[in-house]
Order: sequence, then structure tokens, then C-alpha cells
Amino acid sequence: MHTSIDRDPIHVGIGGWNYEPWRGGHFYPPGLPVSGELAYAAQRLGSIEVNGTFYALQRPEIYARWAAEVPEGFVFALKAHRLATYRRSLWDGIEAAQRFIDSGIGALGSRLGPILWQLMPSKAFDPEELEPFLACLPESLDGRPLQHALEVRHPSFACSDYLALARAYGVATVFTDSPDYPGIADPTAPFCYARLMRSGLPAGRARPLGRACARLGRRRPAGRAPAGGRRQHPRAGPRAAPGVRLLHLRRQGAQPGGGDGADRAAGLIVVTRSVHPG
Repeated sequence: MHTSIDRDPIHVGIGGWNYEPWRGGHFYPPGLPVSGELAYAAQRLGSIEVNGTFYALQRPEIYARWAAEVPEGFVFALKAHRLATYRRSLWDGIEAAQRFIDSGIGALGSRLGPILWQLMPSKAFDPEELEPFLACLPESLDGRPLQHALEVRHPSFACSDYLALARAYGVATVFTDSPDYPGIADPTAPFCYARLMRSGLPAGRARPLGRACARLGRRRPAGRAPAGGRRQHPRAGPRAAPGVRLLHLRRQGAQPGGGDGADRAAGLIVVTRSVHPG
């Protein structure tokens, strides 16, 4: 689904694409081979958040194949491997973070979008531990700039010291409307990454949800928080993220395993917004 806000494109997509309940006409047409699902989704959507990379490193030829199956302008958001962030100390994850970067993700080329680094819910803010980890994240790969987004899930991150540190390294703070984790709406990078996680999306509501995301996206250039979001320090940092380029929203409605297939097909949604600097 492609639409626009103030001449800037919005790409609506899904989190993952290989789900059995989406087949047989719920999202994928009957008879579509599994090998054709990525191309089918990419022709109709604008972005996919890949969660499989959180559990296993992929080979460069896999990334190259994915890139070849999607059209120009489509981007993958990659969830970094858990060995990098699911650690008692982030110091111990630095080598795994570099190994993920070097695993072949550059084969995605222009289809490589933000890299999502998700912290454990129990991981509290510790600047002496976090700063070396952020410092190890490369700014570019194979001559292409990289975008890093940090999903913090402990309430201690809702503080000015964390926001200043994230801004110093240009790392986006993932906004979420989850009832379990802090929804930090302060911009900390030249792009925004949001994951909408509340369930209860009725079947067939993909278009209304897309319009709702469009309304949400319009608020960011004005410096306002997303719907349901709250800035920790309204006067801290730029009124709007300078040179904002991407806004990802991920709707996690009913996950595969509950409800009917139509709910699940409409329940996972990514919105990407490109915004020109200035």
C-alpha cells in the first residue's frame, strides 16, 4: 500500500511474511507458492521488518536474493541478532554486534533500512555500559550510511541522560504504544522508528489503520509526539528530528496462532515515511 503525506511517500507493510494462516486467500491468494510470498507482499507493501535475523544469522546470498525479489524503494528493517543485546552486560555483546553487521547484510544494498537493536526488558539504563555499545555501531557499510534504532524496554531509559546519549550517537529510540514498555516519543536521530503493538485490530481494517498511521505521521514534522506518545523532555533536542528520513510503525495485532487469518493478515503493519531535511 503506497500513499503520501505532504508529497512524502508512506509505505505500509508487514512484520515477517511466512505465516501459514495468511495463505489460502486471507492475505496470499490460493495456490501462491511459498517461494513467491515475499515478491507478492513487496509488490503491495513498502517495508518488512525481518525478525528471523534476531534468531539466526543469514548468509549474504540470502540477503541478495531478498533484495532481488523486491522493487526499488522497498526497504527491509532488520532485527539484530539477540546475542548482541540479550546479555547481562552490553560490553559482552559488542563482538556479536559486529559479527551481525559483517554477516552479509550489505548484500541488501539500497533495500537495507534501519537495524533494530532490542534490549531485554530487565536491562536498565547504565550510561557506562550503553555508550561503548553505541560507539561500536558503524555509521556506514560498503559506502552506504546505516540507520540504527534502539528499542529500550526498561522505564529507567525515560530520562534526559539517556536521550542526550542517544542523540550524541544518532541512534533512534523506538517508540512503542505497548502497555508493558515505556513509550518514549522524543526524537534522538535523523529518523523515527515506531512499533505499534496493541492488539484488537478487527478483520478488514487495513485501510482505516493506514489512514490512522498517515494522521500520526503528519505530527512528526511539527515536533509533536505520536498519538499515545509522550515526550520526556518537550523542550530538549530539536523541535523535529532534523533531516527526518524514515518513520516505521509496526502494528502487532493478532499474531499467528489466534483469531482468523484475515485478522492476522491485517494485524501486522509497517509504515515508512520519508521526510526531506529542513
